[in-house]
Amino acid sequence: MLKDKVIVVTGASRGIGEAIARACVDAGAKVVLASRKQADLDRVAASLPPDRVLAVACHTGKAEDVEAMVARAVEQFGRIDGLVNNAATNPYFGPLIDTPDAAIDKTFEVNVKGYLYCARAFVRHARTRGGAGSLVNIASVAGTRAAPMQGIYGATKAAVISMTQTLAFELGGTQLRVNAIAPGLVETKFAAAIVANPMLREHVVKRTPLARHAQPTEIAGAAVYLLSDAASFTTGSVLVVDGGLTAA
Repeated sequence: MLKDKVIVVTGASRGIGEAIARACVDAGAKVVLASRKQADLDRVAASLPPDRVLAVACHTGKAEDVEAMVARAVEQFGRIDGLVNNAATNPYFGPLIDTPDAAIDKTFEVNVKGYLYCARAFVRHARTRGGAGSLVNIASVAGTRAAPMQGIYGATKAAVISMTQTLAFELGGTQLRVNAIAPGLVETKFAAAIVANPMLREHVVKRTPLARHAQPTEIAGAAVYLLSDAASFTTGSVLVVDGGLTAA
């Protein structure tokens, strides 16, 4: 589905990002792995075909890092066809009104500014080369409804959904498609505060029609679809992958 396409995946050193990167390679793509720590990226890259992967350390909340990462990707592979904005943070779990200022700043820096910086760099590159492209933002069901104890995280993911829809509208005439995926509870280190807590996990699972949480690989297929030409008439959409949680 992605034969010879070049895809950048942020937050690719573990969890959902790593699963998406592996699925893109399996689908025929060349993949740029981006995350903050080079050693973690190198671990993932070592298990993938060396001629189809590039690992670049990048703090997506810093515009200069993003620009350098995109330049490296273009230098290595000649172009970028798709971007998966996945790098995110969630440093605080507790009542929204009590969120420390440092946690507010960090969460918005990575989850909102980081997504916008990466989108901006990708769009600017795409305009220079012409042709179609696909941007996929990893949002969350926490951005579609109340997010108790995860209020700041939910607010940033709501912003990601708004950003997705606005970019889809503004870029509609340029052959660039912009969509989002809103996962439910996924078993990752990122979600350990919930998954590893039997009471909290059960609270979510009992409200989920499939009666379980997801694995990262179960989100990857949605990303491959949205990056591929099979989704050529899909833009501005939020694909919910939550086991039926928000429909219940």
